[in-house]
Amino acid sequence: MLTGLVSLDGQPWLAHHMVRDTVVFPGTGFVELALQAGQHFGHSVVEELTLETPLVVPDQGGVQVQVAVSAADERGRRPVTVHSCRAGEWVLHASGTLGATGALDVTGALDVTGALDVTEPRPAEVARPLDVWPPEGARSLDVSGMYEAMAERGYGYGPAFQGLRAAWTRDDEIYAEVALEPEAQDVAARCGVHPALLDAALHGVGLGRFLTDLGQAYLPFSWSGVALRAVGASAIRVVLSPAGADAV
Repeated sequence: MLTGLVSLDGQPWLAHHMVRDTVVFPGTGFVELALQAGQHFGHSVVEELTLETPLVVPDQGGVQVQVAVSAADERGRRPVTVHSCRAGEWVLHASGTLGATGALDVTGALDVTGALDVTEPRPAEVARPLDVWPPEGARSLDVSGMYEAMAERGYGYGPAFQGLRAAWTRDDEIYAEVALEPEAQDVAARCGVHPALLDAALHGVGLGRFLTDLGQAYLPFSWSGVALRAVGASAIRVVLSPAGADAV
């Protein structure tokens, strides 16, 4: 079991993740907690993780958070849960399963207004090289006003979460470059993947034909097959592909 305190004093970058004027702990933060817990128990993959209830971060003080990992089942998988405690009341925020192998999948969304599904790529896609960047035939996209447009839909992203630097499109895919601001890079070195970086990796979703209602605010709420192939990154290249309605 892992425990800690979530607060704006301890993690000031969380103040940059607001949804409808409320500071909400990002879904990618729960992914990082599950990955860290898995490392302690020798399970390197988050096979699945579903967010049950949003975790609102208070303006003052903090919220106690507990990550619990249960005994392994007959297949060697371990259940994992994330709870918070405030005023003596424990609340379940995320539950899932830790395993040994996998690739990335995000499914669904918190009930803000919409739902986002990020789905496991095929093995060949996971392994494909990105040596030619941007890929041949990709068309550059203008991202200069993207965060202003996102703010109109309810996303209150401050500088720590405004990580999308450039984007391209080819066929039905979006290619993007995402980076953390310099002030966040020391935190990134201590993470599997900094939640703000992984969150920004999904911001390119709004640039493609992935969502059924572009006027809604979509947040990921279910992930599967999340596996790290490098840790502590402060900049990444991203490939987003469609996987059904409201799914990538």
